[in-house]
Amino acid sequence: MSKTPAYDELCRRHQRLHRLAHLQSIASWDQSAFMPPKGNEARALALAEMGGLLHQQATDAALKGLLDSAEGESLDETQRANLREMRRAWRASNALPQSLVEAKSLAISHCEHAWRSQRPANDWAGYAENLREVLRLTREEARLLAEDSGLSKYDALMDQYEPGMRSTEVDRVFGDLRQWLPGLIQRVQERQRGEAVQVPEGPFATAAQRALGQDAMRLMGFDFEAGRLDESAHPFCGGVPEDVRMTTRYREDSFLPSLTGTIHETGHGRYEQNLPREWLGLPLARARSMGLHESQSLSFEMQLGSHPAFAGLLSPLIVKHLGEQPAFAPENINRLLTRVVPGHIRVDADEVSYPAHVILRYEIERALVEGEIEVDDIPALWDAKMMELLGIDTRGNYKDGPMQDVHWGAGLFGYFPCYTLGAMYAAQWFATMRREMPDLDQRIAAGELSPVFDWLNARIWSQGSRWETAELVQRASGEPGLNPAHFRAHLEGRYLG
Repeated sequence: MSKTPAYDELCRRHQRLHRLAHLQSIASWDQSAFMPPKGNEARALALAEMGGLLHQQATDAALKGLLDSAEGESLDETQRANLREMRRAWRASNALPQSLVEAKSLAISHCEHAWRSQRPANDWAGYAENLREVLRLTREEARLLAEDSGLSKYDALMDQYEPGMRSTEVDRVFGDLRQWLPGLIQRVQERQRGEAVQVPEGPFATAAQRALGQDAMRLMGFDFEAGRLDESAHPFCGGVPEDVRMTTRYREDSFLPSLTGTIHETGHGRYEQNLPREWLGLPLARARSMGLHESQSLSFEMQLGSHPAFAGLLSPLIVKHLGEQPAFAPENINRLLTRVVPGHIRVDADEVSYPAHVILRYEIERALVEGEIEVDDIPALWDAKMMELLGIDTRGNYKDGPMQDVHWGAGLFGYFPCYTLGAMYAAQWFATMRREMPDLDQRIAAGELSPVFDWLNARIWSQGSRWETAELVQRASGEPGLNPAHFRAHLEGRYLG
């Protein structure tokens, strides 16, 4: 007889939820990557049905008794952490009715599918009509989560992605960033003005770019026996740890957006592939937060991918797939990867100007969730903030403005802060690595990337959700939480040092 029957039953139920979520995730990936357009209505209904089924399982009335009984059982530290995460998931699920879960799933399927054709057409009016319904349901979700948790509406949503983070802390961190970032952008541009940069001459065939991206993924340790790379309207990493599904998008006039996007998603993919296998199917084996997830993608894309020595590793791969030309010399590739040129598109933004895009979205989405503004207010606010933060005129250009991202149409309100929080965590990880391995930069220059991956695996990937965020950061870096000073030091050192 087991000494922990309630805990064992909870594990069995969560493993079943994991298997059902596996199917839901692959169906969602296919909806974005391969599904023919006429399949969307049926797929939307199927995903809503699956969402409802998962919600039924997650809110089964028997779970409360099992959770309470398990608290009194003799559990070790790891089992206690798993139980903590089970209770967290149970509370969030029980705050929402099944009807809302299904209605939101349908609304985001419709909005995201229509966005794929509305964006190229610059059809803000059509997109806004669908977005209003997604926002209405998101506000209801936020209200219910806030009532259950005692948090503000926006914080209740953000807590689903970044547990424990509050908008007061984001306001403090981003408020400081707002003070020095515009000046840094200007100083870096002035410094780079005299640099000679050769622009690669296209076109670059999509098939060649795909092969280049896959070679870059191999360089960075991605396991193709447990994942794959495909194409979608917006790059993302989905699937499950056993079967990671990454996507990117291609432009034949420029290969760097797809390459850097692929490197970014590879960071997500390797985190997922290296989550603790012994706990797989349990909440403990999930990534701790989306801020930490983004710290992995940005460790790959920015900390490592834009490292001065990394261009020397990419250059031979670029030549192999795209042919010889002077612009592919390592020093020129590095200049291209670190060129600071503020632009419209967030996912193509350079490392220095990128946080401005996130601040803009955070300020707008928080006001949307709290009911301070409506969907029709977005374009004017977007235009004003893009001009203020980056000096870019976006008036009338909706496809490269508020329609460029899939997030709001997909109901991902509260997610955007994770990108810049992730960049800050990534800088903190690399500062710790350099303190512990003073020869790290020389080893990267020699093509040794394993010290980086081994450190990330030991401190982040293999830990899953064993620790709450603050303790994980303490154990990884020796500091009691996020330290944004590392991010500023990193940017100033790389771009002005």
